[in-house]
Amino acid sequence: MNKLLLLVLLFACTVIKAQSPDKVFHDNIKSVKLFKGNNQVAYPILTLNGTDKLELHFDDMDGDVKNYFYSFVLCDADWTVANLVPFDYIKGFQTTRIGTYRISSISETKYTHYTATLPERNSVPTRSGNYILKVFLSNDTSKLAFTKRFLVVDTKLQLAAQIKQPLNGQLFQTHQRIQATINTANNNKINILSPQDIKLTVVQNFNWNQSVLQTRPTIFRGNYFEYSDDALTFPAGREFRWAYLNSFRLLTDRMVKIDDKVDGQIQVYLKPDADQSKQIYFSFNDINGLYTLENQDGNNPYWQSDYAYVHFTYVPASRQAIPGKDVYIFGELTQYQTNEQNKMVFNEAEGVYQKTLFLKQGYYNYSYVAQTAAQAKAGATATENLEGNFWAAENTYMVLVYFRPFGARSDELVGFTTVNSIAGR
Repeated sequence: MNKLLLLVLLFACTVIKAQSPDKVFHDNIKSVKLFKGNNQVAYPILTLNGTDKLELHFDDMDGDVKNYFYSFVLCDADWTVANLVPFDYIKGFQTTRIGTYRISSISETKYTHYTATLPERNSVPTRSGNYILKVFLSNDTSKLAFTKRFLVVDTKLQLAAQIKQPLNGQLFQTHQRIQATINTANNNKINILSPQDIKLTVVQNFNWNQSVLQTRPTIFRGNYFEYSDDALTFPAGREFRWAYLNSFRLLTDRMVKIDDKVDGQIQVYLKPDADQSKQIYFSFNDINGLYTLENQDGNNPYWQSDYAYVHFTYVPASRQAIPGKDVYIFGELTQYQTNEQNKMVFNEAEGVYQKTLFLKQGYYNYSYVAQTAAQAKAGATATENLEGNFWAAENTYMVLVYFRPFGARSDELVGFTTVNSIAGR
């Protein structure tokens, strides 16, 4: 019986291993948000054995009541599933039912809003590291609704990071380089046998498609690690575009018009976005590609907000289609993915790219990226930024340190910090 259970668990891990850690599997699931303690723009990270809590929110557009459950899977630094069974890293139940939900009220769109606070007392992670949250139907892990990443950190070292200009002169004005230092001298819980025992990951703007994993330091002196070469260099981009959709009654600064009823659904038309890759850079506040659920028309943004079909228009240079490439709307609103759901269509008559997304009331950051058809078909995460790159752009970087003790079967997350390209220079 134990062998059979182990085979089932390993099969479940293999299925997850082949999937994206941040993915929605059904069209009826919308507005998935996982964040830390009452802050929609805070990355979901927990302290091991701490009191931190994460909030999970999502909508089921069928508008009925279903039995959703969640569990989580421990992963290594590269997001492959760790060579452990759930009993090794979960204390308590392996699955937990999401029992808090509300049917939408006030809104014209009917949906059911589900929410959970995790970890619950009866299901707690016992190891630090990378985790994939799985939400599925009817306590059947094969009926996945969506997956989301979160982190659990157990700080065991000193970590510092700064933003520098690249050493490569060709990237000097367009990219940003991260310089990180690690000191393990004051902690006897880490026994460094070789520099490969430590791994460092840097993530730009909470987007794991724009991340670098370093397995070797630039400088290694016993307990001192330094990462300072151009391997940790990122295109700087520029500030994200924005759309205030917190009201569907009043026009905000980026709206052209609101149609109250077209085919029974609200339609919002945004002002066309011109190509700005050659424009002069200027700075303004953004939330680095994230979105927040907000509602100016009601009291609660989670179950009293409405949905609308939001029409985006991108005007390319010379009003010509970009040869050999497809254009996508990019950001947390599209799960940082490039697929048919967010691929824009070129309107030859008007010389613009167009796309309509079904979005909930809130404040959205987004940008435009391009990919070749071959890259998109292969599922490549690398994209071409169409917004231009400027050294002075404001970006937030997460710096994470992983340690695998000798003989261990998983990577521990032992260091975490964030650095901002404006404040961290």
